[in-house]
Amino acid sequence: MNEIATPIAAAPLDPDQCYRAIEAKDARFDGRFFVCVSTTGIYCRPVCPARVPKRQHCSFVPSAAAAEAAGFRSCLRCRPETAPGTPAWAGTAATVSRALRLIEEGALDEGRLEDLAARLGLGERQLRRLFLAHVGAGPQAVAANRRLLTAKQLISDTRMPLADVAFAAGYQSLRRFNDAIRTAYGVAPTDIRRASETQAGTAIRIRLGYRPPFDFDSVLAYLSSRALPGVERIETGRYARNFDIGGARGFLTVTPAASGHALEARVTMLDASATALPIRALAARLRRLFDLDAEPGAIAAAFARDPLIGPRLKRMPGLRVPGAFDGFELAVRAVLGQQISVKGATTIAGRIVAKFGEPAATGEEGLTHFFPTAARLARADLSGLGLTGARIATLQSLARAVAVAESLRRFGYEKPVEVRGAADGKFDEIDSGLEQQERYRRARRAKASMRRSPS
Repeated sequence: MNEIATPIAAAPLDPDQCYRAIEAKDARFDGRFFVCVSTTGIYCRPVCPARVPKRQHCSFVPSAAAAEAAGFRSCLRCRPETAPGTPAWAGTAATVSRALRLIEEGALDEGRLEDLAARLGLGERQLRRLFLAHVGAGPQAVAANRRLLTAKQLISDTRMPLADVAFAAGYQSLRRFNDAIRTAYGVAPTDIRRASETQAGTAIRIRLGYRPPFDFDSVLAYLSSRALPGVERIETGRYARNFDIGGARGFLTVTPAASGHALEARVTMLDASATALPIRALAARLRRLFDLDAEPGAIAAAFARDPLIGPRLKRMPGLRVPGAFDGFELAVRAVLGQQISVKGATTIAGRIVAKFGEPAATGEEGLTHFFPTAARLARADLSGLGLTGARIATLQSLARAVAVAESLRRFGYEKPVEVRGAADGKFDEIDSGLEQQERYRRARRAKASMRRSPS
């Protein structure tokens, strides 16, 4: 059930505490708020290297989207697009959290706010009210801000053609992309590119900020014993893996950034025909995988008096809770890991990847395959891989459910609907049936629009 109760606003920012944080350039507050400077019309991170403005010229907002909605422009020095995720968005109402996830996936890049609200089971007005209470800006302002900051990061950190940058960030036309950049930064995208120090090569760089301390090695140590053979490879200070997101295929590596509190992901695409690069999706998945939006200070304070966790956390203050890059991969691992060791589950996962995953020509040692799709595993003969009959049945039931859900999401359905082919894994029939339903929905909308239009 969606959480649609009366919204409770996030705790208001303390202006005096915020100002002390920007005076100290305290990295613990990076991403927790942004400072808007009235004399320049610019908003900055708390750690901006520029001279600290006078107190009377400063106001504070909980998110970059709220600053943009108030008419302030992003700072070119501290680059708000590289700040850690805004913790005010974590732990908000379930509806807002779900809406933010859908926006990050591009729900408002092409779709309408009306459709997003319908997917969440509430009205547009109520959705706007929830966003204003929890985020400080409306859904469309949040979506526009995410597109803008993604575009700015790709302009500054890559040599991607600007047309590719526009579509990767979620803009539907070059004109809208150019207008947004000019409005936000006062210069053309080419001017930002010219002033940026970019590295040569075909790899795309994504900077992923975090709040220190961060024990990257301990996260890698945990992930290394669970790495999927052929799909992931973990070495000292380096994580690498293949990915297939919406038909866009490639591989990436993650290492500590050369400067600042950040990781750097380098993305290499293998499918040049992909219409849009999944930059925002990749960044979101990596942030979840490495738990980059955690607040170490709040965690330490919460466990300070715990007799068991407190002393251990004090000895290792940068601990994180590793997540997963892909939900289906995690679910498969959970099924494989029942009543056997981690090593045993990893071995069986490697057999599944080798037999049913598509080969990947990455040129990277150890990255040989893409993880099998849900539709492929739902049809696969999993016998002879060391699995019990019950485990095979569970895996195939899981794969069928995920394959159907993926088809539904492609056509805008969030709730289960009855479709042909679901019971016996005929996923081509599922897509065909959904296409027919989508054409019918469009025809009805067009007919209703004609009735509303004046004669």
